[in-house]
Amino acid sequence: MFFDIIGSGSKGNATLVFSSKTTLLIDMGLPLERVKEELEKFDKTIKDVDGILITHNHADHYRSIKAFSPKKMYSLEGTIPGSLSNVIKEYEPFVIGDIKITAFPTSHDATNPCGYMLEVDDEKLVYMTDTGTYLSRNTYLVKDPDYLVIESNHDIQMLLHTNRPMQLIQRIMSDYGHLCNEDSAFATLEIIGEHTKEIILAHLSEEANAPEVALESYQKVFKYKNVDISRYKVRCANQWAPLIGGNYDN
Repeated sequence: MFFDIIGSGSKGNATLVFSSKTTLLIDMGLPLERVKEELEKFDKTIKDVDGILITHNHADHYRSIKAFSPKKMYSLEGTIPGSLSNVIKEYEPFVIGDIKITAFPTSHDATNPCGYMLEVDDEKLVYMTDTGTYLSRNTYLVKDPDYLVIESNHDIQMLLHTNRPMQLIQRIMSDYGHLCNEDSAFATLEIIGEHTKEIILAHLSEEANAPEVALESYQKVFKYKNVDISRYKVRCANQWAPLIGGNYDN
């Protein structure tokens, strides 16, 4: 299994996940052309996408879903209006192709927001963005993935020094907003295990964060908890440039 984070941030999110038999898309908040361009790199088209998993109903995660048939959409109840999606349930696995998928709740100011765990060929990918706090009740499910994609949205001091309205800053910092770098690192330490190879920091704010700031925060938290961060491949996803991770040999 490997994945291609096409873009990650407040301006749009979409991630392709590939197994030997199946192509999935997590969120569809980017222009269709960007997704088509990425699929072409793997000799695929949008017709080859077997399913689209939507995490929540904010525009940067689902604004372009009309490009796909509702039959290929999967989300928790209330995420997508009407009958435009296959309704799934938290903690109840389902299968698309050869990929087993389990949705788990996140804490965000949206209707039934969730993250996803994907399993195939004894590999596990956990994908969790847009959550103001890590819900520890998910640990039994998501513990020890091979690959973890987790939100690391903002540096608190950088956020406080933006020109954003205080109401927005408070919303971002709330338990229903977004994870700061330190909280993301502590959540990651709760999730990772002996099989974890790769950690991708996602949904970084372009105004209130930077890759080097997020990575430095991770290094400090891991050191504080006496965990050797060099054991893992830790990188930051980007709003404008794709990032390929997982078991990709090409």
